[in-house]
Amino acid sequence: MCSGQEKGFCVTNHPIISLDAMGGDDAPEIVIQGAELALRQYPRMKLVLVGDEQRLKKALGQTAFARSIDIIHADDMVMPEDKPSQALRNGKNTSMWQAIKLVADKQADAVVSAGNTGALMAMSKLQLRMMEGVTRPAIAGFFPTISGSGCMLDMGANIECNEDNLVQFAIMGSAFVRSVLNREQPTIGLLNVGAEEQKGFDYLRVAAQILSSDKLGLNYAGFVEGSDIGNGTVDVVVTDGFTGNVALKTAEGIADLFQHSLKTSFSQTLLSKLAYLAARPQLRRVRSLLDPRAHNGAVLLGLNGISVKSHGGTDGFGFANAIHVAVEMIEHGFMPEVSQTIAEANPILEQEKGKGDE
Repeated sequence: MCSGQEKGFCVTNHPIISLDAMGGDDAPEIVIQGAELALRQYPRMKLVLVGDEQRLKKALGQTAFARSIDIIHADDMVMPEDKPSQALRNGKNTSMWQAIKLVADKQADAVVSAGNTGALMAMSKLQLRMMEGVTRPAIAGFFPTISGSGCMLDMGANIECNEDNLVQFAIMGSAFVRSVLNREQPTIGLLNVGAEEQKGFDYLRVAAQILSSDKLGLNYAGFVEGSDIGNGTVDVVVTDGFTGNVALKTAEGIADLFQHSLKTSFSQTLLSKLAYLAARPQLRRVRSLLDPRAHNGAVLLGLNGISVKSHGGTDGFGFANAIHVAVEMIEHGFMPEVSQTIAEANPILEQEKGKGDE
């Protein structure tokens, strides 16, 4: 059970995380590996594995962390090819549904799943419900930048958005970065085809005008372009789900291309192999920066509960990082903060829109 409550949300220094143990390409093994790695870093938390009890007990074995891991049996699992509507109709006995239900019932502080993204969004939205005042949920995730890590949202939940959605994404993204990356006044940028004020669709320019209002208290930096994402020009990049998803997948592809090119170049001749040995420490740092596992853990923002999506093809290290994101959000009070911020911002948003309509 949650050890504390604030405005209906769990606030605790001993978080309980429910894990969809059957979600992901290599579940349940990578889920258990990730659980054990996460417990080394956060020994005070409790993890609940939801899935096939027999398989989980066999995979868990007699590990040193077994006492910090509970198991709840679920008869079924959501398949990667299942459509969200299908998962909702037939999925109440699945590990994903039951793991989310623990959060909805206040038996856990957050849920983490590497399973079907569409199903996780649909099930989380139905069980956890939308946060009051939020019109649409958004998927927020991290990406590597020159200055460290940045956040982008939406990354695929909403193909089309209006100015209200983008402003709320900015508010939620700012609170998210404060919680997980510990940045007091995160800078926010709207992704556009240019930095000039006259560029882009009408709803982008309206959103920019609203975000510029001092009343919102946001550190809005203006329009940003695709090149600004990796440069770390701002802490939070706000866009619609179509653009965000394309940008994310493009960046992942370029990172793979870069690493493949380096590997090929350093293996062609004896001289290049010797050069690789000399440059190996620096190349490790580059590989670590571009490693998607280190930035694993996208969050479904705008819901009355914390639901974290791990990449389906990750390993134990990546899944542990997804758990890390959930813990940081719980311990830094993300839910009550963003709820209060949205409640305070919506009347200001309406006032600013009213000025624009006059």
